[in-house]
Amino acid sequence: MHILLVNDTRLPVKAYGGPERITWWLGKALVKMGHEVTFLVKKNSTCDFANVKEIDETIPYEAQIPAGCDLVHFHIPCSESLSKPCIFTFHSNAEVPQTFHSNTVFLSKDHARRHGGSVFVYNGLDFDDYGEPPLDNKRMYLHFLGKADWKVKNVKGAIDIAGAAGERLHVIGGTRVNFRSGLRITLSPHVRFHGMVGGEGKNVLLNGSKGLLYPTLWHEPFGLALIESLWFGCPVFGTPYGALPEILGGIDRQERPVGKGTVDALFSEFGCLSVKKSEIIEGIKDAGSYQRQRCHDYVRSHFSAERMAADYVALYEKVLNGHSLHAHTPECAEAQQGKLLVMR
Repeated sequence: MHILLVNDTRLPVKAYGGPERITWWLGKALVKMGHEVTFLVKKNSTCDFANVKEIDETIPYEAQIPAGCDLVHFHIPCSESLSKPCIFTFHSNAEVPQTFHSNTVFLSKDHARRHGGSVFVYNGLDFDDYGEPPLDNKRMYLHFLGKADWKVKNVKGAIDIAGAAGERLHVIGGTRVNFRSGLRITLSPHVRFHGMVGGEGKNVLLNGSKGLLYPTLWHEPFGLALIESLWFGCPVFGTPYGALPEILGGIDRQERPVGKGTVDALFSEFGCLSVKKSEIIEGIKDAGSYQRQRCHDYVRSHFSAERMAADYVALYEKVLNGHSLHAHTPECAEAQQGKLLVMR
């Protein structure tokens, strides 16, 4: 089949960009499966394995669909009614209550549930972008991976936890001085900032890490940083919000009271999740006990771009056969972003 992948970004991505890299990897995997792919993306995008069209935001999408296209796959919002079958991957959390198209795909079971849906496809990595990591090398520090200027990512919490655990922390995705979310100047000598790093530079940093420190304060839709880190044999130390327990798998649940309800403290062979800093610190002290090879193999078997593409093809076929992905239109009754979640 001929699939049009739509995203308002420039491809390929050079540094940070989760949804953008997913769009690229999906297209590459679909081509390997024998499908034809066209990217509808921003000017100056290039690709050696698929067609590229420049997106024009001043005209309807309908006028930009190439001849012979069978299905349109949006990775950005679209309210336009199209003549072609289409699906929509939702990559974030709803900022306001909203109703979604019946062919919306979410990123995890938890992500779908919170937005009133049930259909999801896990993100997958193109392992060629990461190479085979040396899993027996010396590990010297922890790392934080994500947009550090997003308060929900909680780089401050990561810095505090690393300091309390007596560990060095490498922040990938932020700078020491930040003006975007209120002035923040980090003076802690145990922290090193690397800015937005991609490609081999990021791979080298992850290869030297004991584990990912990821104390997110929102319900993570998926958490690409988790599977990137696990690929390099790095266990995850963070909070049990959103899809994190689901992605880490094999969880041993222990109920802990938080505020008016309860949040789990979670432990698996791939990491430790808790709302209590003290428990995360204890988990970090045991970082050397995790099996790096097991972490790596888990990603290889569960989170490949090929598996992601196969899952999407099954959904494409369902839509092309005239069926909606959801029996009922997904509806989110309240905003999923805004107030930061609890950490103690």
